[in-house]
Amino acid sequence: MGECEPRNFLRPCLLLLIQERAAHGYDLVERLHASLIDDTDAGGVYRTLRSFEREGLVRSTWSIPATGPARRTYALTPAGSDSLRRQIETLEATHQLLHSFLGRCGRAMGSEATS
Repeated sequence: MGECEPRNFLRPCLLLLIQERAAHGYDLVERLHASLIDDTDAGGVYRTLRSFEREGLVRSTWSIPATGPARRTYALTPAGSDSLRRQIETLEATHQLLHSFLGRCGRAMGSEATS
């Protein structure tokens, strides 16, 4: 993404995916790649999930499927829902700022082209 890459955007993305449904890490990585962030690494996702757990934003439980290895499944806590709400508010404000900025850029670039 380059020098204008949004910092920490992985956090609200993961909280949103867990809000939609409890999931294990690999499922979250796959869903991130499919719909939100296509260039994130699995290690970063797992580090963020452990951080969420330490912060009380998610809780995890071990699930043992009929086949395959045991998996840690993550679910949002009330504190996680509150954090997601706050992050959404911040992202909405950022969206408005970027929209205004890009509108001004378009007008400035358009006026340069005609002068």
